[in-house]
Amino acid sequence: MRSLALVLCLLAPPAFADGCPVAPDHEAALNDLLDDLRVAPDQMEARLISNQLWALWADAPDEPSQSMLDEGMRARQSFDFVRAMDRFNRLVGYCPFYAEGYNQRAFISYLREDYEAALPDLEQTLKINPRHVGALAGKALTLLALGRDLEGQKTLREALALNPWLSERGLLKPLPGDEL
Repeated sequence: MRSLALVLCLLAPPAFADGCPVAPDHEAALNDLLDDLRVAPDQMEARLISNQLWALWADAPDEPSQSMLDEGMRARQSFDFVRAMDRFNRLVGYCPFYAEGYNQRAFISYLREDYEAALPDLEQTLKINPRHVGALAGKALTLLALGRDLEGQKTLREALALNPWLSERGLLKPLPGDEL
């Protein structure tokens, strides 16, 4: 009986924090989608591809984390920022290695115009997932809102390098030495 328990332990996915498993590995699909975005022929096609990216980012590690994410996003959509923040705080506590928990929490801070609170969560999102286009765009908007225009413009360029169809491209301003 003990050998069966050992085998089951070895086959179980690795867990972090309070039992949250590793987030699903969507790296190959993300690579393909980001490649597709760079060559998308128009805004409509780019939007469809972006929606697929968001679906992958919102694929939480397990059922409890997915529930927290979904509840938080529903609360955000109904402008219940207190409940949304509670759910995202719980998600980050349960799954500290899952980028979307931080990204969604940053979005709530941004919507509350608490830009200083949004930045650390955006940084953590990007530490976990450096090519999270939504977090890059969110960081650019946050920096611009804080009056940190040069940093914001540079971050916006990073986001646009991954997705040239972002609506935030309208905020792009020339920097010294730029050829827009």
